[in-house]
Amino acid sequence: MDNILDLYTDYLISSFSQTTATNLSKLTDKLISHDQISRFLNDSTFSSKDLWQSVKPLVRKHQDENACLIFDDSIIAKPHSDENDLISWHWDHSQNHSVKGINLLTAFYHSHQREKDEALRVPVAFELILKTVHFSDLKTKKQKRKCPKTKNEMMRDMIKQAISNGLKFKYILADTWFASSDNMRFIHKKKKFFIFDLKSNRLAALSEKDRNNGHWTRIDELIILDNVPTKVWLKDLEFPILLYKQIFKNKDKSVGIRFLISNDFSLLNDDFTTLYKKRWSVEEYHKSLKQNTAIAKSPTRVVKTQNNHVFASILAYIKLEKLKFANKMNHFAIKSKIYIAALKTAFKELNNLKQNLTTA
Repeated sequence: MDNILDLYTDYLISSFSQTTATNLSKLTDKLISHDQISRFLNDSTFSSKDLWQSVKPLVRKHQDENACLIFDDSIIAKPHSDENDLISWHWDHSQNHSVKGINLLTAFYHSHQREKDEALRVPVAFELILKTVHFSDLKTKKQKRKCPKTKNEMMRDMIKQAISNGLKFKYILADTWFASSDNMRFIHKKKKFFIFDLKSNRLAALSEKDRNNGHWTRIDELIILDNVPTKVWLKDLEFPILLYKQIFKNKDKSVGIRFLISNDFSLLNDDFTTLYKKRWSVEEYHKSLKQNTAIAKSPTRVVKTQNNHVFASILAYIKLEKLKFANKMNHFAIKSKIYIAALKTAFKELNNLKQNLTTA
């Protein structure tokens, strides 16, 4: 099975179209049959534990005490696939509407040792959102699905497992979706630091006296200095935190405002910006999965095979990360080099076929 998994992940990196068992078999001149590949995809379901066992040697080599564990989810659009417990409707915040597809939640590790030129950026845990609970909407009477576990609960389980695995990290980064008081409380008790983006309507107090008297103010209405960490008390949280009102310019030169919070009181102005920027690496990970490892290009129809294809795509990403260190090239440059080599081979084959035109 390991040999087929290794071959399959190479195929995902090398492919530029739909990835099928038939095409992979043809690629090997049928040394590995279509049935062997199908059996591999239908075998036992790969999980987050299998991912950790695969990525652990690479992580141990590059891990650092000041590393970041980043949480984010992504929707792999599957508009033409049949709906099931894995492929269902999920709210896409970037598009502001529901999208049909696979929802992937990832614990993403960002470690940058000072003596190294490149940062290690790899997934160390994942969960696929399975909506196994079927129910009828009381208002619309429509049949709907939901996952029995929330993403926030999954996140806390992943943090617990990462600590149990001996993963070295200092900060946990996430956007507003994961900035719940329960998550902050959990991370604080685990003696880790969080840096979260916070919605502007969250309530806070500038003094302990105001907090005790229940005098709360929306954070976007608090009178605080821009780009200066300020101690505040957040509603529904027992301990004080640092609030950072970040003013930045967008690409179109418009001014944006972001509210960041942390339980690390040693952070200075630039620390908030520098550390939270690392969260962008998980967005690049999602982009690489979709463009470089064919995560959305499998026509499989069964939940188990769809799960195993996603797992193989994640392993293919880790292969690209290893190739990044070995060749000093990013994932997209590696994929481009493979594409040019494939194009040259195709062009050469076409010229060979054209030789027959003289005798036709």
